[in-house]
Amino acid sequence: MSSAAAGVSSQSISTAVLVGGVLVLVVGGALGLISRRLLRGRSSLSTSGAVLAGIVGALLGLVVTQLVTGNPSTPHPWVLLGLAPAGTVVVLLLAEALVRRPVPDAEALVAAGESASVEFKSTARHNLHTGQRDDRMEAVIAKTIAGFLNGRGGTLLIGVDDAGAVLGLDDDLQYMKAPDLDRYELWLHDFLTGALGAPAVGLLRVTFPRVHGREVCRVDAAPSPRPVFVSGKGKGGGQRVTFYARLGNSTRELGVADAIDYAADHFGARGWRVRRARGGA
Repeated sequence: MSSAAAGVSSQSISTAVLVGGVLVLVVGGALGLISRRLLRGRSSLSTSGAVLAGIVGALLGLVVTQLVTGNPSTPHPWVLLGLAPAGTVVVLLLAEALVRRPVPDAEALVAAGESASVEFKSTARHNLHTGQRDDRMEAVIAKTIAGFLNGRGGTLLIGVDDAGAVLGLDDDLQYMKAPDLDRYELWLHDFLTGALGAPAVGLLRVTFPRVHGREVCRVDAAPSPRPVFVSGKGKGGGQRVTFYARLGNSTRELGVADAIDYAADHFGARGWRVRRARGGA
Protein backbone atom coordinates (compact mmCIF):
# COMPACT_ATOMS: atom_id res chain seq x y z
CA MET A 1 0.00 0.00 0.00
CA SER A 2 1.36 3.45 -0.90
CA SER A 3 2.07 6.02 1.75
CA ALA A 4 -0.66 8.26 0.26
CA ALA A 5 -3.25 5.45 0.44
CA ALA A 6 -2.18 4.59 3.97
CA GLY A 7 -2.57 8.24 4.94
CA VAL A 8 -6.10 8.39 3.49
CA SER A 9 -7.06 5.17 5.24
CA SER A 10 -5.68 6.41 8.55
CA GLN A 11 -7.54 9.70 8.13
CA SER A 12 -10.81 7.88 7.38
CA ILE A 13 -10.43 5.74 10.50
CA SER A 14 -9.66 8.82 12.60
CA THR A 15 -12.73 10.59 11.21
CA ALA A 16 -14.93 7.55 11.90
CA VAL A 17 -13.58 7.26 15.44
CA LEU A 18 -14.26 10.98 15.98
CA VAL A 19 -17.82 10.61 14.67
CA GLY A 20 -18.37 7.59 16.89
CA GLY A 21 -17.02 9.48 19.90
CA VAL A 22 -19.30 12.45 19.26
CA LEU A 23 -22.29 10.13 18.89
CA VAL A 24 -21.43 8.43 22.18
CA LEU A 25 -21.35 11.79 23.98
CA VAL A 26 -24.43 13.27 22.33
CA VAL A 27 -26.63 10.18 22.25
CA GLY A 28 -25.55 8.95 25.67
CA GLY A 29 -25.96 12.33 27.35
CA ALA A 30 -29.35 12.91 25.75
CA LEU A 31 -30.60 9.46 26.73
CA GLY A 32 -29.45 9.98 30.30
CA LEU A 33 -31.31 13.28 30.57
CA ILE A 34 -34.44 11.89 28.91
CA SER A 35 -34.45 8.87 31.24
CA ARG A 36 -34.13 11.06 34.33
CA ARG A 37 -36.91 13.36 33.12
CA LEU A 38 -39.24 10.43 32.46
CA LEU A 39 -38.70 9.30 36.04
CA ARG A 40 -40.11 12.68 37.12
CA GLY A 41 -37.96 13.09 40.20
CA ARG A 42 -37.97 9.46 41.28
CA SER A 43 -34.41 8.97 40.13
CA SER A 44 -31.75 8.85 42.83
CA LEU A 45 -29.17 10.10 40.34
CA SER A 46 -28.26 13.76 39.94
CA THR A 47 -28.46 15.33 36.50
CA SER A 48 -24.71 14.99 36.00
CA GLY A 49 -24.86 11.38 37.22
CA ALA A 50 -27.63 10.54 34.74
CA VAL A 51 -25.66 12.13 31.89
CA LEU A 52 -22.52 10.20 32.86
CA ALA A 53 -24.48 6.95 33.10
CA GLY A 54 -25.99 7.64 29.68
CA ILE A 55 -22.58 8.20 28.13
CA VAL A 56 -21.21 5.01 29.70
CA GLY A 57 -24.27 3.16 28.39
CA ALA A 58 -23.78 4.52 24.89
CA LEU A 59 -20.11 3.53 25.06
CA LEU A 60 -21.22 0.05 26.05
CA GLY A 61 -23.49 0.07 23.00
CA LEU A 62 -20.53 1.03 20.83
CA VAL A 63 -18.43 -1.83 22.18
CA VAL A 64 -21.26 -4.31 21.58
CA THR A 65 -21.68 -2.89 18.08
CA GLN A 66 -18.04 -3.54 17.27
CA LEU A 67 -18.20 -7.07 18.66
CA VAL A 68 -21.37 -7.86 16.72
CA THR A 69 -20.11 -6.48 13.43
CA GLY A 70 -16.64 -7.95 13.87
CA ASN A 71 -15.06 -4.67 12.88
CA PRO A 72 -13.16 -3.27 15.87
CA SER A 73 -11.67 -0.30 14.03
CA THR A 74 -14.59 1.46 12.35
CA PRO A 75 -17.69 2.45 14.34
CA HIS A 76 -21.11 1.92 12.78
CA PRO A 77 -23.16 4.99 13.78
CA TRP A 78 -26.59 3.68 12.77
CA VAL A 79 -26.11 0.42 14.61
CA LEU A 80 -24.82 2.40 17.57
CA LEU A 81 -28.02 4.46 17.61
CA GLY A 82 -29.93 1.20 17.97
CA LEU A 83 -27.80 -0.34 20.71
CA ALA A 84 -26.98 2.82 22.68
CA PRO A 85 -30.46 3.05 24.32
CA ALA A 86 -30.18 -0.57 25.49
CA GLY A 87 -26.73 0.06 26.94
CA THR A 88 -27.93 3.26 28.58
CA VAL A 89 -30.89 1.51 30.24
CA VAL A 90 -28.62 -1.23 31.60
CA VAL A 91 -26.12 1.25 33.04
CA LEU A 92 -28.84 3.51 34.49
CA LEU A 93 -30.49 0.57 36.23
CA LEU A 94 -27.16 -0.53 37.69
CA ALA A 95 -26.36 3.02 38.79
CA GLU A 96 -29.78 3.44 40.41
CA ALA A 97 -29.32 0.17 42.28
CA LEU A 98 -25.96 1.34 43.61
CA VAL A 99 -27.06 4.87 44.48
CA ARG A 100 -30.53 4.21 45.88
CA ARG A 101 -30.56 3.76 49.62
CA PRO A 102 -32.89 1.28 51.32
CA VAL A 103 -36.07 2.98 52.53
CA PRO A 104 -36.44 2.79 56.34
CA ASP A 105 -39.70 1.30 57.57
CA ALA A 106 -42.17 3.50 59.44
CA GLU A 107 -41.25 2.11 62.85
CA ALA A 108 -37.59 3.01 62.26
CA LEU A 109 -38.59 6.51 61.18
CA VAL A 110 -40.64 7.01 64.34
CA ALA A 111 -37.78 5.76 66.48
CA ALA A 112 -35.31 8.12 64.79
CA GLY A 113 -37.57 11.16 65.24
CA GLU A 114 -38.22 14.18 63.05
CA SER A 115 -35.49 15.51 60.78
CA ALA A 116 -34.96 17.51 57.61
CA SER A 117 -36.56 14.68 55.63
CA VAL A 118 -39.11 13.31 58.14
CA GLU A 119 -42.09 15.09 59.70
CA PHE A 120 -44.78 13.88 62.12
CA LYS A 121 -48.36 15.17 62.28
CA SER A 122 -50.89 14.02 64.86
CA THR A 123 -53.85 14.39 62.50
CA ALA A 124 -54.79 15.66 59.06
CA ARG A 125 -58.34 16.90 59.74
CA HIS A 126 -59.10 16.69 63.46
CA ASN A 127 -58.08 19.46 65.86
CA LEU A 128 -57.06 17.75 69.09
CA HIS A 129 -57.56 20.97 71.09
CA THR A 130 -61.08 21.82 69.91
CA GLY A 131 -62.20 18.25 69.27
CA GLN A 132 -63.56 19.27 65.86
CA ARG A 133 -62.63 19.12 62.20
CA ASP A 134 -60.34 22.01 61.28
CA ASP A 135 -59.32 23.21 57.82
CA ARG A 136 -56.08 24.48 59.32
CA MET A 137 -54.97 20.90 59.97
CA GLU A 138 -55.43 20.10 56.28
CA ALA A 139 -53.52 23.24 55.30
CA VAL A 140 -50.55 22.13 57.43
CA ILE A 141 -50.49 18.75 55.64
CA ALA A 142 -50.42 20.43 52.21
CA LYS A 143 -47.75 22.86 53.41
CA THR A 144 -45.48 20.09 54.72
CA ILE A 145 -45.75 17.96 51.59
CA ALA A 146 -45.15 20.98 49.34
CA GLY A 147 -41.99 21.73 51.32
CA PHE A 148 -40.70 18.21 50.70
CA LEU A 149 -41.60 18.38 47.00
CA ASN A 150 -39.82 21.71 46.61
CA GLY A 151 -36.76 20.38 48.40
CA ARG A 152 -35.02 17.02 48.39
CA GLY A 153 -38.12 14.98 49.12
CA GLY A 154 -39.14 13.47 52.42
CA THR A 155 -41.65 11.47 54.42
CA LEU A 156 -44.72 12.66 56.33
CA LEU A 157 -46.24 10.37 58.95
CA ILE A 158 -49.81 11.24 59.89
CA GLY A 159 -51.00 9.77 63.18
CA VAL A 160 -47.75 10.39 65.08
CA ASP A 161 -47.27 13.39 67.38
CA ASP A 162 -44.17 15.57 67.59
CA ALA A 163 -42.73 13.49 70.43
CA GLY A 164 -43.03 10.28 68.41
CA ALA A 165 -46.08 8.87 70.20
CA VAL A 166 -48.21 6.83 67.78
CA LEU A 167 -51.84 8.03 67.87
CA GLY A 168 -53.23 6.26 64.81
CA LEU A 169 -55.88 7.60 62.44
CA ASP A 170 -59.11 7.13 64.41
CA ASP A 171 -59.58 10.88 65.00
CA ASP A 172 -59.45 11.57 61.26
CA LEU A 173 -61.42 8.52 60.17
CA GLN A 174 -64.54 9.75 61.97
CA TYR A 175 -64.96 12.38 59.23
CA MET A 176 -65.07 9.84 56.42
CA LYS A 177 -68.35 8.54 55.03
CA ALA A 178 -66.99 5.09 55.75
CA PRO A 179 -64.24 4.95 58.42
CA ASP A 180 -61.75 2.87 56.45
CA LEU A 181 -58.31 3.42 54.95
CA ASP A 182 -59.54 3.31 51.34
CA ARG A 183 -61.79 6.31 51.99
CA TYR A 184 -58.96 8.03 53.83
CA GLU A 185 -56.59 7.58 50.90
CA LEU A 186 -59.24 8.76 48.44
CA TRP A 187 -59.90 11.88 50.52
CA LEU A 188 -56.17 12.61 50.87
CA HIS A 189 -55.60 12.17 47.13
CA ASP A 190 -58.50 14.47 46.22
CA PHE A 191 -57.51 17.08 48.79
CA LEU A 192 -53.85 17.17 47.72
CA THR A 193 -54.81 17.27 44.03
CA GLY A 194 -56.85 20.39 44.71
CA ALA A 195 -54.16 21.97 46.87
CA LEU A 196 -51.00 21.01 44.97
CA GLY A 197 -52.10 19.91 41.50
CA ALA A 198 -52.18 16.50 39.82
CA PRO A 199 -48.52 16.54 38.62
CA ALA A 200 -47.32 17.05 42.20
CA VAL A 201 -49.58 14.31 43.56
CA GLY A 202 -48.07 11.97 40.96
CA LEU A 203 -44.80 12.27 42.89
CA LEU A 204 -46.36 10.98 46.12
CA ARG A 205 -46.69 7.46 47.46
CA VAL A 206 -49.29 6.83 50.18
CA THR A 207 -49.19 3.72 52.38
CA PHE A 208 -50.65 2.70 55.74
CA PRO A 209 -48.05 0.83 57.80
CA ARG A 210 -48.71 -0.45 61.32
CA VAL A 211 -46.54 1.05 64.02
CA HIS A 212 -46.83 -0.16 67.61
CA GLY A 213 -50.09 -1.87 66.74
CA ARG A 214 -51.73 1.18 65.14
CA GLU A 215 -52.07 2.16 61.50
CA VAL A 216 -50.60 5.47 60.41
CA CYS A 217 -50.58 7.22 57.05
CA ARG A 218 -47.18 7.45 55.39
CA VAL A 219 -46.71 9.92 52.53
CA ASP A 220 -43.38 9.65 50.69
CA ALA A 221 -42.68 12.68 48.51
CA ALA A 222 -40.07 12.60 45.75
CA PRO A 223 -38.28 15.84 44.80
CA SER A 224 -40.30 17.75 42.23
CA PRO A 225 -38.58 18.77 38.96
CA ARG A 226 -40.53 22.07 39.02
CA PRO A 227 -41.90 24.44 41.69
CA VAL A 228 -45.01 23.29 43.56
CA PHE A 229 -47.45 25.86 44.93
CA VAL A 230 -50.19 25.43 47.51
CA SER A 231 -53.63 26.75 46.58
CA GLY A 232 -55.99 27.57 49.43
CA LYS A 233 -58.37 30.11 50.87
CA GLY A 234 -57.04 33.55 51.72
CA LYS A 235 -58.11 35.72 54.66
CA GLY A 236 -60.79 37.45 52.60
CA GLY A 237 -62.18 34.18 51.32
CA GLY A 238 -60.43 34.46 47.97
CA GLN A 239 -57.89 32.08 46.48
CA ARG A 240 -54.33 32.29 47.80
CA VAL A 241 -51.27 30.68 46.21
CA THR A 242 -48.26 30.08 48.45
CA PHE A 243 -44.76 28.71 47.98
CA TYR A 244 -43.17 26.62 50.74
CA ALA A 245 -39.62 25.33 51.07
CA ARG A 246 -38.03 22.85 53.43
CA LEU A 247 -35.31 24.72 55.31
CA GLY A 248 -33.51 22.51 57.81
CA ASN A 249 -36.09 20.56 59.80
CA SER A 250 -38.93 23.04 59.28
CA THR A 251 -41.17 24.13 56.40
CA ARG A 252 -41.19 27.87 55.69
CA GLU A 253 -43.40 30.07 53.58
CA LEU A 254 -41.33 32.21 51.21
CA GLY A 255 -42.28 35.63 49.97
CA VAL A 256 -42.23 36.45 46.27
CA ALA A 257 -38.60 37.63 46.14
CA ASP A 258 -37.26 34.74 48.22
CA ALA A 259 -39.38 32.23 46.30
CA ILE A 260 -38.00 33.47 42.98
CA ASP A 261 -34.41 33.23 44.25
CA TYR A 262 -35.00 29.78 45.74
CA ALA A 263 -36.69 28.43 42.60
CA ALA A 264 -34.00 29.88 40.32
CA ASP A 265 -31.28 28.18 42.37
CA HIS A 266 -33.12 24.90 43.00
CA PHE A 267 -35.02 24.31 39.76
CA GLY A 268 -33.19 26.53 37.27
CA ALA A 269 -34.24 29.91 35.93
CA ARG A 270 -35.84 28.44 32.80
CA GLY A 271 -38.22 26.18 34.72
CA TRP A 272 -39.24 29.09 36.94
CA ARG A 273 -40.00 31.34 33.95
CA VAL A 274 -42.10 28.62 32.32
CA ARG A 275 -44.06 28.11 35.54
CA ARG A 276 -44.74 31.85 35.91
CA ALA A 277 -45.81 32.09 32.24
CA ARG A 278 -48.42 29.39 32.90
CA GLY A 279 -49.84 31.35 35.82
CA GLY A 280 -48.34 29.17 38.56
CA ALA A 281 -47.34 32.14 40.73
